[in-house]
Amino acid sequence: MLKVILPASNRISPFNEPARDLRIQNAPLWLWQRNALAPYVTKEMELTAHEPLPRVREATLVHRNNLFFDTDYIRAFMSAARKRGRACRAAFSSADPAFREHAQPLSTSYTLAGNLYLADLWYYPRGPVADVEPLVIDLGSKEVGYYHVPTYMADQSGDLIFQVPMRSMLAIDSWVHIFIADIVFGLFGRGLRFETRLNNDLGFKLKILAKALYEGRQVLECSELVKVGKNCVIDPSAIIHGPTSIGDNVTINAGAIIENCIIGNNVNVSQDVQLMLSVVGDGAFLPFRTAMFMTTVMENSMIAQNTCLQMCVVGRNTFIGAGSTFTDYNLIPAPILARDGHNELNPSNRPVMGGCVGHNCRLGSGMIVFPARTIESDVVLFASKERRVIDRDIRYEDSDHHQLKNASLHRRLYPRGDEASGAEVESW
Repeated sequence: MLKVILPASNRISPFNEPARDLRIQNAPLWLWQRNALAPYVTKEMELTAHEPLPRVREATLVHRNNLFFDTDYIRAFMSAARKRGRACRAAFSSADPAFREHAQPLSTSYTLAGNLYLADLWYYPRGPVADVEPLVIDLGSKEVGYYHVPTYMADQSGDLIFQVPMRSMLAIDSWVHIFIADIVFGLFGRGLRFETRLNNDLGFKLKILAKALYEGRQVLECSELVKVGKNCVIDPSAIIHGPTSIGDNVTINAGAIIENCIIGNNVNVSQDVQLMLSVVGDGAFLPFRTAMFMTTVMENSMIAQNTCLQMCVVGRNTFIGAGSTFTDYNLIPAPILARDGHNELNPSNRPVMGGCVGHNCRLGSGMIVFPARTIESDVVLFASKERRVIDRDIRYEDSDHHQLKNASLHRRLYPRGDEASGAEVESW
């Protein structure tokens, strides 16, 4: 089958990079798409903007390159589409809880058609045609609570909840959608699928119990749930609960606590670091007592000691100084606004939400960042009286390094839109 890839026009703020190049669950989105579709396609074609679809008479799958989908969704979509034998387009019901609560807010990619939202994923059994019918795949969502808090912080029950899908697809139009894809649809989804299989598959349950007994570990610590790569050094006092995957050449030091995370290759986790429901990219360095909760850190970044990140997204090659705190809750219960696909502020539909830092940033120590604030790629912020509290979005023009004589030492690698940087992206 032929796969045709359509380009998404916008760059995701504050990264100033197309969604296809951003990491989802520690893999570039384009690679994630390729791996998920590999069982179904034999060749691919990537179109430029405004380039027409090819005129072919063979089975064709068309998708836009800002879509995140997992293997379970693609399996269900392809099975239903092939059974129909007609051209169809992926669609969501407006009543689908996971789509309504998490995918639709801040999005700009879906086309509204009655009570359906059409996504940019098509299947043509005999080549592209104009007559296409919608195909709704139920995401199979389940309400999952992750915190019980005082009622002034949540709804009347005091529960903070997610609508977690068994199968996932959403368009990455905003940095918040990276959080949703990594944490809600990713880590929570993985946990829900594991729990469902454990309850329904007696053989699987016995296998897990046997492995735990054989290894002399608690069930959540056994090697069926905690997957460790090659050449890793893990201190015996570290506590690691699954489902967790750890890459190659990872060092985890004494007192670290890790629960339901994805940790990439060549990561250093120092003493007393706490990671919960987080994604840590390749080459990241987490010094002692770093704390991350429901947070994504992309490749080659460093989160210095005593820093607390909650529900945040941090880009690649970024440094966040010691003792910084990213808050996630408005003290006055006003809606938390975030940047949508048009880079405009709109309700995020989340009662709690952290902030986002772009690529190639350098943040000084002791920063306090208000909920959902963004710091654009290539920004440098010095620790000073004026910079202790970040209560607004920070653009590249606001960067403190511009006032230095040697400002040219910090190169701009991720310009907006058609701006030219004149620099190649490289890791430090």
